[in-house]
Amino acid sequence: MEDLRNLKIAVDFDGTIVEHAYPAIGKEMLFAFETLRELQKEGALLILWTFRTGPELNEAVEFCRKKGIEFYAVNRNYPEEIYDENTPRKLNADIFIDDRNVGGFPGWGEIWQILSGYDQMELEARKQMGRSRRGLSRMIDYLSGKSRR
Repeated sequence: MEDLRNLKIAVDFDGTIVEHAYPAIGKEMLFAFETLRELQKEGALLILWTFRTGPELNEAVEFCRKKGIEFYAVNRNYPEEIYDENTPRKLNADIFIDDRNVGGFPGWGEIWQILSGYDQMELEARKQMGRSRRGLSRMIDYLSGKSRR
């Protein structure tokens, strides 16, 4: 899983890492912390991206820290980022893990299966793109009369 190095993964808290119980902290979701620890071990940069602010945010960060997860950043793109009117609200992340995804939250086991094959999926996608480009080049040659019929 070499391609997970420095991959920015934004992760929601309520309904994703823990069950919904806001403003309290809900029960830990099955395999959440095991998956997050493995992703970090593989070099992914985890960003906590949550609606929580103030004391509730601090409680969530501390809860995760006690479970062995130290986030690269919390509600920002990088640790030193200062939010002002020129800072976009949308994170610059490669992957978002959130219970509000289209289709809902698939569970941490499924997320691990998807991301542990990320490098293989990327390799396959690159192969497909190469094939498509070659096919497109051949079609353009054909249409422009450069290829033999």
